[in-house]
Amino acid sequence: MSTVSRLPGIVTTDHVFQVPLDHASPEGEQIEVYAREVVASGRERVDLPWLLFLQGGPGGKAARPLGRDTWLDRALDDYRVLLLDQRGTGRSTPATRQTLARRGGPQEQADYLAHFRADSIVRDAELIRHRLLGAEKRWSVLGQSFGGFCTLTYLSFAPEGLTEAFITGGLAGLRSSADDVYRAAYPRVVRKNEEHYRRFPQDVEAVRRIVAHLADSPATLPDGGLLTVEAFQVLGMMFVGGSGSGALHYLLEEAWVEGPAGPELSDTFLAGVQARLSFAEGPLYAVLHESIYGQRSVDPGSTAWSAERVRKEFPEFDARTALETGAPVLFTGEMIYPWMFDADPALRPLKETAELLAARTDWPDLYDPARLAANTVPVVATVYHDDMCVDTADSLETARAVRGLRTWITNEWEHDGLRVSGGKVLDRLIKMAHGEA
Repeated sequence: MSTVSRLPGIVTTDHVFQVPLDHASPEGEQIEVYAREVVASGRERVDLPWLLFLQGGPGGKAARPLGRDTWLDRALDDYRVLLLDQRGTGRSTPATRQTLARRGGPQEQADYLAHFRADSIVRDAELIRHRLLGAEKRWSVLGQSFGGFCTLTYLSFAPEGLTEAFITGGLAGLRSSADDVYRAAYPRVVRKNEEHYRRFPQDVEAVRRIVAHLADSPATLPDGGLLTVEAFQVLGMMFVGGSGSGALHYLLEEAWVEGPAGPELSDTFLAGVQARLSFAEGPLYAVLHESIYGQRSVDPGSTAWSAERVRKEFPEFDARTALETGAPVLFTGEMIYPWMFDADPALRPLKETAELLAARTDWPDLYDPARLAANTVPVVATVYHDDMCVDTADSLETARAVRGLRTWITNEWEHDGLRVSGGKVLDRLIKMAHGEA
């Protein structure tokens, strides 16, 4: 029996589906995938079109709505929304250090997690569509960030299930390898650092002081994680959102307290850093991050810790050299590094598993360029001109490669525009798809 709940302005219904771990072996091992149906209060019995929401990530669970908030408020005007906890996340069969330990050693864990990419997520969605709506009914899809990558996979492998597709900050390069992605990403991150230091010039010395301290004495976070210079630099992930620069500045403001032996990093600061660096709530983000770019026809090799290797081509990110030369210390961005599996307690047990996935060379293709070139599903996409996570040039090249795809290019919002725009981003895309804008 599905559980129905009522929150301000919405009615939610829980759904749990049994799906094959490997869709190529439908009679084999089964896992659970959870989805939350959301409809506007009073419209529970209205025959509304469905909108499937694919969350960013990888490894991120769908949002937990408390009412008609953010983009959901706009969506519920027109749709019945399905918030999918992609396999391994949230209330779907979880994939964490605790649950994966039951599957055996690192090789067994890596083989299991190889089924957790966009191709499997799309096949889950198609199975759910058949069971929930019936094979004859199609639905719309909204993909944010990695969810947009998944939407391109959906358009490649099962476009017959879609009425229309909305993509926000998620037009991936169809033929971009992991190395291509990070080679384009590091210069964008440099620009985000420059913007931050122009906005908060006092942070140049504040950051240098913290880095100098950590270079001599790495700190222990409240959960037992290790805060090194390199880990501190990962706070550049906060630049992903439009308000992230300000949030980082406020975090730095409370970095120090006067302890019994002199200045020391404050508990407030260390707790704030931990909240932003820990992968306890989403370990798959770290474990699978580079694999989302693995395609055997694009790069027959392994991803092989691409972000770490490519970083060596950008010496300006060497914090210790910056200390010696007096240059500003640069933060990094949406990159995963192998040392994270030593520093973060939530990742340590998965280190060998991550190494095996990084060495894997047989990743199937995620996109079908020929099918996308013949696409007939209406697709509209927001491309954020200043997006730190997804390269604008890649996005525009992909837009040209998908038949009928229309873009809205804007610098009014950044990568989190769908969430923070109060429904404006989604409203614009809906109007574009329906011929009203």
